[in-house]
Amino acid sequence: MNLRKVAIVGCGFVGSSSAFALMQSGMFNEMVLIDMDHQKAEGEALDISDGVPFVSPTKIYAGDYDDAADAGIIVVTAGAAQKPGETRLDLVHKNVGIYRSIIPEIAKRNFEGILLIVSNPVDILTYTAVKLSGLPENRVIGSGTVLDSARLRSRLGEHLKVDSRSVHAFIIGEHGDSEIAAFNSANVSGVPLSAFCEMRGHYHHEESQENIEEQVKNSAYEIISKKHATYYGIAMSVRRICEAIVHDEKSILPISVVMHGEYGVENVALSMPSIVGADGFEQHVPIPLSKDEQEQLLKSAATLGKIIADEGI
Repeated sequence: MNLRKVAIVGCGFVGSSSAFALMQSGMFNEMVLIDMDHQKAEGEALDISDGVPFVSPTKIYAGDYDDAADAGIIVVTAGAAQKPGETRLDLVHKNVGIYRSIIPEIAKRNFEGILLIVSNPVDILTYTAVKLSGLPENRVIGSGTVLDSARLRSRLGEHLKVDSRSVHAFIIGEHGDSEIAAFNSANVSGVPLSAFCEMRGHYHHEESQENIEEQVKNSAYEIISKKHATYYGIAMSVRRICEAIVHDEKSILPISVVMHGEYGVENVALSMPSIVGADGFEQHVPIPLSKDEQEQLLKSAATLGKIIADEGI
């Protein structure tokens, strides 16, 4: 296995943007792009390669599953794109079908790296990838709510007029309409969110939190309605997750993994803060949830569980 090699399956907007972000990162010296449309993969590889002289040397080329077998990370972005008016869960049937052809191709080549699932609905497809691949669950992770949590921190930072990097807050549960902003554990550099809000002159906490949570939930829909796709934000999320893996950072990120009783959630994949390093998922980090947040999390899990059952995964 080559830890300096990454493969990207799917060269649409998300796949090519992720490839571009990873090329700029300097983490990898080899990148293989795989797509049903091989010419599309070749075109993206040639285009992205033109930027290599401005960063560190990276071999970027179009290939197939044999070329990806020894990669340290395979990023799967393939699937039907979300259209205006569609929810992420509307994509389930189409993309589970696509995964039934992709994941076994990866598994039969004795892949030993980390499988990073990015296609939507990411929680259902992470669970699907676990079942179809036979890989250890820690090595099959979804991008989960890493992007949603970044959006939450960004909006809280704007609201409080403070650097969003000093805001510690997570979106948990489904990457989708049932996601939950975990305000109970949110803080700004260790100061509880409500106390920091009052310090900055904001007192209508519940109203502000509802508004911010709705903005985060609807962010993707707003972008899709205006430009028909989202890809730059998720590309940066892919880069961030890959950094945690490649550098064995033990960073805490809200990735999607299969749950086994944590918070009362069983046998579905969804996002909770997790330690991420060279082995992929290490363990969950327990955060204090309010009674309402706990109930919403169980509802989110039930929504995903019903879809898994309906799809017969």
